[in-house]
Amino acid sequence: MGAPIIQINNLSKQYQGADFKSLDNVDLSIHKGEVFGLLGPNGAGKTTLISILCGLIKPTSGEVHIGDKTFHQDHKSIKKIIGVVPQEYALYPRLTAKENLLYFGSMFGLPKSELRPLVSLHLDQLGLLPFADKKIKTFSGGMKRRVNLIAGILHKPELLFLDEPTVGVDVQSKQAITEKLKQLNKDGTTIIYTSHHLREAQELCTRVGIIDSGRIIAKDTPTSLISSTENARNLEDVFIELTGKELRDYA
Repeated sequence: MGAPIIQINNLSKQYQGADFKSLDNVDLSIHKGEVFGLLGPNGAGKTTLISILCGLIKPTSGEVHIGDKTFHQDHKSIKKIIGVVPQEYALYPRLTAKENLLYFGSMFGLPKSELRPLVSLHLDQLGLLPFADKKIKTFSGGMKRRVNLIAGILHKPELLFLDEPTVGVDVQSKQAITEKLKQLNKDGTTIIYTSHHLREAQELCTRVGIIDSGRIIAKDTPTSLISSTENARNLEDVFIELTGKELRDYA
């Protein structure tokens, strides 16, 4: 492996007024070309870590390098190579799918001559071209998820962050999204993926890290984690063994 595309050193985050750290001295390297799954129970620190890696919030202490840069040194150039697909739909419901994507593409600075065919290509690949001129508010959940994904990849990011990209979708949409992610990775995009769908993570991820109470408690390939955990048949068994069966509901 070459140099990491993400290098995290002694990263901690404690929100103002909080009794505990959301992240507690996290060390992690993610290499170019990986599909890295960040897995953990509710409240484990996944969202905080992803938010720091995307430059949305600042850590309390520690360092994050994206390539050979930090957000403190060069925020703008890092933002250009990052794509983010949030769990919430980042779409305008009264605009059509095409209008949404042309708008987001223009925000990335893509020229119209390049953007229009690119939007059509992605819509076609994800089975949405016949609905390009329909308003987002008429779309099913699975269709919105697919448009949401396209909005995050129009500028061909080197590094793509995905937060629950298939939550609440039908089987066909899930399959289409998974195949699109595999193709993006094959074309050179490094993917950081969070999900509660452990079977999906086992199939998609080249490596996973399990986070709990703000610490990375395990990281390896899914196969290695399964084989090194007694009586584990799949990644779900590993997850339960490492994080326990206690419910993690919080309000």
